[in-house]
Amino acid sequence: MNVVVSHWSANVAALTAYAVAAAAHLIGTRDAATGLPRPSRPRGQPARAASYQAGLLLALLAIVSPMGYWAYRFIWVRNVQDVVLAIAAPALIVLGAPWRPLTRGLRLGGRLNPADQRAAVSAGDEEAGTRNWSPGWTAVPILVTVAFCVTWWVWHVPAPFDAALSSSAVYAAEVVSYLTAGIVLWLQLVESPPLRPRLAPLRRIVLVLAVAASGTVLGLIRVYSAGLVYPAYLGFRHHVLSVVADQQVGGAVLWVIPLVPFSVLAVALAIRWLKDEESEASAAGVDRMVVHRSAWPSRPGLR
Repeated sequence: MNVVVSHWSANVAALTAYAVAAAAHLIGTRDAATGLPRPSRPRGQPARAASYQAGLLLALLAIVSPMGYWAYRFIWVRNVQDVVLAIAAPALIVLGAPWRPLTRGLRLGGRLNPADQRAAVSAGDEEAGTRNWSPGWTAVPILVTVAFCVTWWVWHVPAPFDAALSSSAVYAAEVVSYLTAGIVLWLQLVESPPLRPRLAPLRRIVLVLAVAASGTVLGLIRVYSAGLVYPAYLGFRHHVLSVVADQQVGGAVLWVIPLVPFSVLAVALAIRWLKDEESEASAAGVDRMVVHRSAWPSRPGLR
């Protein structure tokens, strides 16, 4: 129990960023629902809001909870923190589709008037009319995937990995880069209205497999490494052999845990692809039937 209740951090920067992001989203969500009757409010909004807030809270806990404290002392805990910041929290944030509520909450785009809100809801989604809009970088999902893998590998190179222990600026850069790279990656993989991935489901599976393979290789290197890689962890109840063992457990974390969300996503995308293929086949069958019928004369004696 002492491990859970002790070693909480009052990281002012993290707490401030969380408070601003959470409050802006809540204000924007409230403004979107103002003036609309309850049955007319956008479908799925509560679930999206909960997902976004859970992602923010998870990222905050990775920094200010005992996980943040023990990450400075054990490599495997640091690797769990990395997975949370780069994969788990960004996934929840993107699934929460917070872009319009954040824009309204921060007053970046002004408030929608009730007439505009009702028109959007009548189209089936609060974000209707702008669902096809995407920023330019979503046109290059392969580059985004490569950038995520490079970020993941760079921060596990010994020099920057150890530097984050002694420099708060380096540690902050690591956290921000993980969250940014993770959010941008997940935007290529799942829908986050009004943003949509540019690639078809089958091609997105290829991106998922590439990221999973990259993380697996890094994890295997750490698992089977017999030498000391992160000397900065020497000293806190560690000697050389225990640090090597710690590195190997951390490698298992990097290898196994990310495979869980990526496997779930790959299966979901495969199901989506099969449904799309079935729909296209059904539509093609209907078109052939229509063309075949139109080839027959409408009255006897015309041929």
